[in-house]
Amino acid sequence: MKYFTLPEDLLENTQQHKDPIYILDYRTSVNSIKTRITFKHNLFSFLIEGDKVINYPGFGRQIDNSQFLLLPSGNCLMTEKITSAEGNYRSILFFFDNKVLGDVFIKYPDILKSVSSVSLRNTFLVFQHDDFLNNFVNSLNLMLNSGQHRNPAMQLLKLEELILHLCTQYPTQILSLRDALLGYNEGLEISKVMEANLENNLTVEELAFLCNISISTFKRRFTKIYNTSPNKWLLTKRMEHAARLLQKGDKASDIYYRLNYENLSSFIEAFKQIYGITPKKYQTRNMNV
Repeated sequence: MKYFTLPEDLLENTQQHKDPIYILDYRTSVNSIKTRITFKHNLFSFLIEGDKVINYPGFGRQIDNSQFLLLPSGNCLMTEKITSAEGNYRSILFFFDNKVLGDVFIKYPDILKSVSSVSLRNTFLVFQHDDFLNNFVNSLNLMLNSGQHRNPAMQLLKLEELILHLCTQYPTQILSLRDALLGYNEGLEISKVMEANLENNLTVEELAFLCNISISTFKRRFTKIYNTSPNKWLLTKRMEHAARLLQKGDKASDIYYRLNYENLSSFIEAFKQIYGITPKKYQTRNMNV
């Protein structure tokens, strides 16, 4: 029996492992029998040629190219790929992590507002193709052929487009999946609090208070969502914001006050932790580019 971890085992280099979204064109001419797969990211799988058999204990489902799958991260499953009459198997794989999924729902907070959640029977979802999705898959093909699938902005745009369509066509399923993947009430609340306080020099205790949870629970849930500590995340985000202000010509002496640092020297030290140089050197280098 073969074992795979996806998307890592399909990527060209280890640097890509850090990316939150991947669009991959998977092709083979060899049947794959009883392959165990562990997903590190969530996956939309669009079959182009061939069939796929998904096997769980006591449950199995065969998928053809009139359908597509949404497989949550963390799943371990048995799959069997059956090549087409022409001897080919092809699928477009659209991987994305929980953080980027959560960001989509934060960006469009009202898309599922009037829908009631239900418990999902299965840990994966099967959807039927429609005219929109046929055109969507064609657009992914064009992206893959042109190399645009490597553009992070284009990747995110296509994910948002797909999620918004599914929210319209399959609102109950997507709401239930959102809640299951994100621990939605806790995950979205933390995300909203963090995004709203980027310019405020709040402590972890204060952020936990705003989320109405204990410090230990806040840290545990935060790490699950962002894969880093609250302090490190806030520092990185604040310095990224500072860098954008420096690029626009703002002075460090104004930025530190805006970001609620006690003094200029503490802001400079924080900036150096992320960028390795002082704000002044960063701004001079940027102006000279």
